[in-house]
Amino acid sequence: MLRRVAGVVQVDELTKVFRVPEREAGLRASLRSLVARQWREVRAVDHVSFSIEAGEVVGFLGPNGAGKTTTLKMLSGLLYPTSGDGLVLGHVPSKREREYLRRMTLVMGNRNQLQWDLPALDSFELNRAIYRLPRNDFTRTRDELIELLDIGDLVRKPVRQLSLGERMKVEIVGSLLHLPQVLFLDEPTIGLDVTMQKRIRSFVAEYNDRYGATVLLTSHYMADVEALCKRVIVIHHGRILFDGALTELTDRFAAYKTIEAVLADGERLTLQVPKAETSEATARLLAEHEVSDLTVEDPPIEDVIEQVFATEAPV
Repeated sequence: MLRRVAGVVQVDELTKVFRVPEREAGLRASLRSLVARQWREVRAVDHVSFSIEAGEVVGFLGPNGAGKTTTLKMLSGLLYPTSGDGLVLGHVPSKREREYLRRMTLVMGNRNQLQWDLPALDSFELNRAIYRLPRNDFTRTRDELIELLDIGDLVRKPVRQLSLGERMKVEIVGSLLHLPQVLFLDEPTIGLDVTMQKRIRSFVAEYNDRYGATVLLTSHYMADVEALCKRVIVIHHGRILFDGALTELTDRFAAYKTIEAVLADGERLTLQVPKAETSEATARLLAEHEVSDLTVEDPPIEDVIEQVFATEAPV
């Protein structure tokens, strides 16, 4: 069982600015840029601060280009921050210390880490050597993870022969063989069918429960977030717009509720009403109709997130 430590991920004013070349189209502009290149700054992450406790599974949400992946790359040590501080498990990620790398992992849904032409089992052996895992511990962990994801018949096939969903499952196992305490998951279910997405979500939940791992998850699939995360951080244009409970996000930004009623004659009614008027609308519906069943639901989380983006100001 992994040791639980408070404040596993601590981020203070973390900022990343990229300097990119800029020029106008055309041959004249191309020649001019050789001697007088123009540059502009792109602020991908802008003074981001948050803390994640041991064992938390936190959703990190935002549109494309919001700064999610850049933040994860800084926390995993792949990028140096321009300014600000980040600590994970007490380590400065950019130092890429061996002890830190042994305790974390970054899984990117659109990147392959295993050897393409080899069976996953061979790549697993390579990871064992890289992390210097004792043979008995490695074998026990490998077999346990293979069983959890039900991939016993896949790990002996060359990775190139696997479907996208099958590759994602073996990639995840390969990333967890050293039993990391911190998981940075960047779109782990992207491009997968609904059944495979559910399987990956169940696996992440089981890993978190079994090993007490801390998880920071980005996903465009709100089903991932709703199934795994009690807390979410919403980022837009590199700045945090919201950090709190998923239920609080819905309460604060859900502008309406949906009332669904089944009448005694079998007719179904669906009403969308402002949140403040829900009680009145429900009472009126019950007074005017013979209702056999009635439900009141918050809007889909995707709609709530759009409301957060619409504020364009941190809350």
